Amino acid sequence: MRVLTVAGVFAVVLSLSSASQWWENGNYYQIYPRSFRDSDGDGIGDLNGVTEKLQYLKDIGITAAWLSPIFKSPMVDFGYDIADFYQIHPEYGTMEDFERMIARAKEIGIKIILDFVPNHSSDKSEWFIKSVNGDPQYKDFYIWHNGRINQQTGEREAPSNWNSEFRYSAWEWNEVRQQYYLHQFAIGQPDLNYRNPAVVNEMKNVMKFWLAKGVSGFRIDAVPYLFEVDLDRYNEYPDEPLSNDSDCPDPDDHCYTQHIYTQDLQETYDMVYQWRELVDEFQAEHGGDQRFLMTEAYTSFENIMKYYGDGIRNGSHVPFNFDFLTSINNASKATEYVEHIEKWMNAMPAGVSANWVLGNHDNKRVASRFGVQRIDLINILLQTLPGLAVTYNGEELGMTDVYISWEDTVDPNACNSDPQHYYNRSRDPARTPYQWDASPMAGFTYADHTWLPVSADYKTNNALQQLRAPQSHLQIFKTLVRLRQEPSFRTGELKIKALDDDVIIYSRQAEGSDLYVIVLNLGSTAKTLDLTKQFSLGAEAEVITSSLQSRYINGETVKTSAFVADANVGTVLVALN
Repeated sequence: MRVLTVAGVFAVVLSLSSASQWWENGNYYQIYPRSFRDSDGDGIGDLNGVTEKLQYLKDIGITAAWLSPIFKSPMVDFGYDIADFYQIHPEYGTMEDFERMIARAKEIGIKIILDFVPNHSSDKSEWFIKSVNGDPQYKDFYIWHNGRINQQTGEREAPSNWNSEFRYSAWEWNEVRQQYYLHQFAIGQPDLNYRNPAVVNEMKNVMKFWLAKGVSGFRIDAVPYLFEVDLDRYNEYPDEPLSNDSDCPDPDDHCYTQHIYTQDLQETYDMVYQWRELVDEFQAEHGGDQRFLMTEAYTSFENIMKYYGDGIRNGSHVPFNFDFLTSINNASKATEYVEHIEKWMNAMPAGVSANWVLGNHDNKRVASRFGVQRIDLINILLQTLPGLAVTYNGEELGMTDVYISWEDTVDPNACNSDPQHYYNRSRDPARTPYQWDASPMAGFTYADHTWLPVSADYKTNNALQQLRAPQSHLQIFKTLVRLRQEPSFRTGELKIKALDDDVIIYSRQAEGSDLYVIVLNLGSTAKTLDLTKQFSLGAEAEVITSSLQSRYINGETVKTSAFVADANVGTVLVALN
């Protein structure tokens, strides 16, 4: 990769070898299995439902499907609390169902990536139960502490002021063991002790088990939380300093303290590098395509970059670009978009790929955050930048958040709040059933109920309707995915700039290949642009695709000196000269 700045235009020259890996420039599709497709009529999605719909993913051009957790779980946090890392959750099916899904994916040419949740288990895990009971093999599998004695009251209290992500103390007293255990998430999610080599080894065994079952890699959950500061010489854990954040006055909230002892410790990166070595060694030993790691880390930009590697050891193939996700919103100006794109492209180490993600199961839906009128513009942006794109199921349709009442809320992050504040914390609105068609329950199930309610707009916004329409969000998405296979989008130079607060323009071109120009108007009014002043364009260009509300249609020839960028519209053009 080579970075140039010419006359205010940011430019990146990509240099990918002809022997590029399968995952480079790919399209990654996150499936939330509980809400994707229910095959057995219990109102809950399952693995056979995923298998049934793999052909749909192939048809729209998906490279790999990442499945949120499918392992045996009491479902306190809907699969992110794992009771058995080696078994399929019964609501989702059996190991035979999983193997059938892998076989079908291989048959049609889609990779399967599993969500790996290494930071914690369920408190219903056999490991935790044995740890509670003092089994010598599992005694130190988790973080245990006697607590400290309050000097004023003489009573025992939590070992430190550490708070859970889901509010309240991150320490929970266990009557059987007569100690506190650490849980950085729900009470039912005790943190594993990565300072115990037996834990490290066991989690590596988990990865090897599923790799042997045929998965192509892992999306690794909640990576920054893996390590906590070690005990001090007095066998105590230190309190974290207060954040003094005026927006976070509640001492029960996670944001009340600075997490300098519980997140982003240096040992965390070494663990990721070890996991990279594991998947590389597995590939070397077993052959086949390269095995692949994606990492989830809501952390600083500098820390995210460390997940790529340290210059000596390789790390995650895809450290999720949460700088983009957390920094860009519906009020962001064109200059801010460009700033964060440049920031990532400039900071990446040599020989790695960029990634672009704006939606997942932990955030409100893209169409709700940015506005339905911008869903095509956002998909155009994500699909035409260098590197790979990640799509959360339903974003290709422009699915929106579904209002979930306090009484119907099931997300523990929201349930630990109150009726006045729960909705901003709730992840349920983005987790509702996928909208397949206009039949009852949106074609998600033949049952008369679903675990979360189906959106009221499913009869007019669903995959079948959009597949049949001559132009739709999904048809635009499919066009973009096909376009990514063109040389100019696989290896072509990126030149990007903001013309003003509203308009972003950029080009992609590989040597000897077509010149593509992308125009995004974030503003509320149309603007007429002379594109010939920005790029080496002739008098005319062809519209490859454009947002639904655009005045232009696919295949239309437009004058480049008087191109009209409609409000909230993205357009992809190809030069005709």
